[in-house]
Amino acid sequence: MSSLVLVLGDQLTETLSALREADKNADTVVMAEVADETSYVRHHPKKIALIFAAMRKFAAQLQKDGWTVAYTQFDDSENAGSIVGELLRRAEQVGATEVLATEPGEWRLIHALKYAPLKVHLRQDDRFIASHKEFEDWAAGRKQLRMEYFYRDMRRKTGLLMEGDQPAGDKWNFDHDNRKPAPDDIDFDGPLRFEPDATVKEVLDLVEARFGAHFGTLRPFWFATTREQALKQLHHFVDKGLSLFGDYQDAMLNEHRFLYHSLISTSLNIGLLTPLEVCQAAADAYEKGSAPINAVEGFIRQIIGWREYVRGIYFLEGVEYPQRNALGHDRALPDVYWGGKTQMNCMEKAVGQTKEEAYAHHIQRLMVTGNFALLAGIDPHQVHEWYLAVYADAFEWVEAPNTVGMSQFADSGIIASKPYVSSGAYINRMSDYCKTCAYKVSQKTGEGACPFNVLYWHFLDRHRDRFSENARMGNMYRTWDRMDEDRRKTVLSDAQEVLDKLDAGEVV
Repeated sequence: MSSLVLVLGDQLTETLSALREADKNADTVVMAEVADETSYVRHHPKKIALIFAAMRKFAAQLQKDGWTVAYTQFDDSENAGSIVGELLRRAEQVGATEVLATEPGEWRLIHALKYAPLKVHLRQDDRFIASHKEFEDWAAGRKQLRMEYFYRDMRRKTGLLMEGDQPAGDKWNFDHDNRKPAPDDIDFDGPLRFEPDATVKEVLDLVEARFGAHFGTLRPFWFATTREQALKQLHHFVDKGLSLFGDYQDAMLNEHRFLYHSLISTSLNIGLLTPLEVCQAAADAYEKGSAPINAVEGFIRQIIGWREYVRGIYFLEGVEYPQRNALGHDRALPDVYWGGKTQMNCMEKAVGQTKEEAYAHHIQRLMVTGNFALLAGIDPHQVHEWYLAVYADAFEWVEAPNTVGMSQFADSGIIASKPYVSSGAYINRMSDYCKTCAYKVSQKTGEGACPFNVLYWHFLDRHRDRFSENARMGNMYRTWDRMDEDRRKTVLSDAQEVLDKLDAGEVV
């Protein structure tokens, strides 16, 4: 009896566990562009186009390799509209009663497949370095699940940047060297841009017609949509951008959206690249002397450390994790996140870039849009759904821990030992955003004061009971307590004015 083999839009890897186990001569691969996967949040048009185009090309490659592929395009008249619906339709067509699938990266789809009226065999997604069991074993009995110690275990397991049982360069972490402010000039021309071919153009026309009302600019579109293109993107970065990635990975500039970042996360997260091959390419550059240890270690840490760690947290904490709201924040997501007018240049730049590119780097996400949401007390689930919708590399297993945990502290400190909040001073130090802002970052109160400055203290004041005993936040509260009472009242009053404007839908 033949089986169906399900391949999802973020599983575009020829060595996928479900494909390895299937019988190419008897089984039918099922791939489908369905309404359910485009509508559970209003995804950025570029994100939808990326996945549809990459799926179509991957399906064509499977067919070339001898697989039978039942592929459903979005506008097919018989499209059932859901993954389970398409499996049922294809099962009836070919007479299959069983499905072989690699575990999806979202609880939503895992549950849909588990309760489908078909026998679905879920196989481990072994494209990751740490299995669920490995992460659970690592986490068992620990009071704090800090990424750094997990990362060291992943270094030992993979042998990346190891000299025997010791880390290369005699340190595990070179993050201290990777916090330089934005340079005057950037000598990296950014990611490779791929011209749309016939397949991509067809997808772009479809997405424009069906999803044109979604937040985000569809064209120009230049993402890698095949493994060959993704490998070119990777090697372009390793050859030309990696050497200075470490130094300036936290920097932000008005006129340089990409700085020295790789922009391979889209290819990595949909399966066109694998984490070990990406890390090995960087490690090889270090061995050849073409990239320094701080850059290579910082890059590898993001992949085998942070990426693996947040996936472990997502599955360890369970289906309710994205709903957590430890700080009780309930303010509605302001219109600025959807491109509404703002006088804050940093927010305008970060959101504007997000709208046009479906991309912003980790500091823009964490310390600009995420920082503002946390300071303003925005509902973390709304923030979570925004990040999931607007970034082309966002899938819930990676996005939810980064947003709910790292960015919004809504998980009560499972990921972060303290909330990542800052005044405008941090943004000013790491960018040139403040130089062209309507607000004055040096002004602490009064008309023209940077909203981050007053909201920072308002956040600390309203959450004092929770954070005043936090060892990493003691200096913040001591500084607040040293201010005279009148000044504290002014700060809180000015902050409340900002929050009232947000609630009223006024421009901030």
